[in-house]
Amino acid sequence: MARYTGADCKRCRREKQKLFLKGAKCESAKCPIEIRPYPPGEHGRGRTKDSEYLLQMREKQKCARIYGVLEKQFRGYYDEANRQQGKTGENLLRILESRLDNVVYRAGFAKSRDHARQLVRHGHITVNGRKTDIPSARVSPSDIIEVRESSRNLTPFEVAKAEAGDKTVPAWLEAVPTTLRILVHSLPERQVIDTQVQEQLIVELYSK
Repeated sequence: MARYTGADCKRCRREKQKLFLKGAKCESAKCPIEIRPYPPGEHGRGRTKDSEYLLQMREKQKCARIYGVLEKQFRGYYDEANRQQGKTGENLLRILESRLDNVVYRAGFAKSRDHARQLVRHGHITVNGRKTDIPSARVSPSDIIEVRESSRNLTPFEVAKAEAGDKTVPAWLEAVPTTLRILVHSLPERQVIDTQVQEQLIVELYSK
């Protein structure tokens, strides 16, 4: 499976904002963007002309990086969103939010989406009682996501139980830390998705 293997902090610096890819480090003074709030590279401090295309491309890159999706898969999600009824940009964000790794992260069972992806891939998560080790698997309303009984004493899940309540869980999900269970009540509407992206710019980019 293709995946990004470079430095996460460079991606945040490239977008000139925190994408919260490194969990607790993003909240600390050690976050590189706090020290070097400009893009990486020899010409990172130089001024670039923000053309319309550049703004659209950067927004697409930012969204893909937040959710940990590479270009081919991201374009597939866009095409699927475009075929659905309603606004394409909102459909796209709903698809990204319904990924299993994102749900595990949103529920507070992982420090970052990368961490959640690792937990899923290692077979620690079940969906409706069945082990699911595909991070891109999509959840549906009324799904029940749980940590496998044999994995519940592992450090990440002990930490999740101890820190229950520290992170706000979106209303479309219900996290039960005591039993390490997540209930999916619905798929999210745009107004409850706090991802800081302008999805219309992505639509404009792919519509050309």
